[in-house]
Amino acid sequence: MRRGGPSVLGIVLAGGEGKRLMPLTTDRAKPAVTFGGTYRLVDFVLSNLVNGDILRICVLTQYKSHSLDRHITTTWRMSSLLGNYITPVPAQQRLGPRWYLGSADAILQSLNLIYDERPEYVAVFGADHVYRMDPRQMLAQHIESGAGVTVAGIRVPRSESSSFGVISPGSDGLTVERFLEKPADPPGLADDPETVYASMGNYIFTTKALIEALQRDSEDENSVHDMGGSILPQLTDRGEAQLYDFSANHVPGETSRDRGYWRDVGTLDAYYDAHMDLIAERPAFNLYNRQWPIYTHSGQLSPARFNAGGIASESIISAGCLIRGQVTRSVLSPGVLVDPGAVVQGSVLHDNVKIGRGAVVRGAVIDKNVEVPPGATIGVNPERDAELYTVSKGGVIALGKGQLVS
Repeated sequence: MRRGGPSVLGIVLAGGEGKRLMPLTTDRAKPAVTFGGTYRLVDFVLSNLVNGDILRICVLTQYKSHSLDRHITTTWRMSSLLGNYITPVPAQQRLGPRWYLGSADAILQSLNLIYDERPEYVAVFGADHVYRMDPRQMLAQHIESGAGVTVAGIRVPRSESSSFGVISPGSDGLTVERFLEKPADPPGLADDPETVYASMGNYIFTTKALIEALQRDSEDENSVHDMGGSILPQLTDRGEAQLYDFSANHVPGETSRDRGYWRDVGTLDAYYDAHMDLIAERPAFNLYNRQWPIYTHSGQLSPARFNAGGIASESIISAGCLIRGQVTRSVLSPGVLVDPGAVVQGSVLHDNVKIGRGAVVRGAVIDKNVEVPPGATIGVNPERDAELYTVSKGGVIALGKGQLVS
């Protein structure tokens, strides 16, 4: 935080394996997956923390972290003169020859970071959600309440509760009475029985409460050592947990359309749908808000170019692309080539994908360095696609990095 304000250490949990996003996570951690053409998923949480004046941040990594580490160290360079930093912290086995057992154990094994920094508060945020949020507003509520932990919640349909940690607030609307990890049939809210508060995976702790909770959890042999599954229920039972309603959060430059937007993009279908949210005339999530920017670094590339009658509509076209075919309702990362006669519809193409002459690609997510040969089709023959590629429950076709296309 700024000089004179409360001291806050940011901890970003970026060790997720991302199995449900396969094949995009075959060779990288989920927070390192490309999103929106030029960003990585981790850029959203880091941008929110930095825009909110939390300028000392540790990113805890574990699985396949090389590209994530490289992105953070080359992109997120803070002012060392002012003592600010964003640093990746790999699993270090400080408590013995074992890797992280869960997100709570990851922080337990990294308590040296907190002891060294000695913050008053610790903001523990997830690394794989797409949203804008001013953490200062959540911090202000946390400080005023005197709670041990404040957890950010967003209203979702009760039918989706099995995908989230569910927060049941008390009669005051703030005190967390119960925290249920992915329940099948939780109680609805008093003012809307078909709605629940889903945890966003963002927590602010008073440092003392966090350390004590982690130490108690480490002594529990039956614990899964997870922030949502272990630490939040523990502090809830002690009456130390409060809810922060995400709908109360406002950031500069937001529109009525994208206010309160938050997406968990942990599945191929959710990842694809979130991309489609970007390309509407009035996008559900506006990447172009300069008052609360999402930061990244996409390299030194020439502007996108259109030749040979190439056209694009309702799409995001990144720098370095060469479009000589037809692109509609798609998101193209840097360096994508679309040859004459090729058609790309409703698709997400990562860096350096090449679509050959006369090829057709529909409803697909294609990872970097894939070449679709001239005349090939993806998204045209469902039976053939199911034999050759990964196909999600919602019908999204996914190709991994460098995958061969016949």
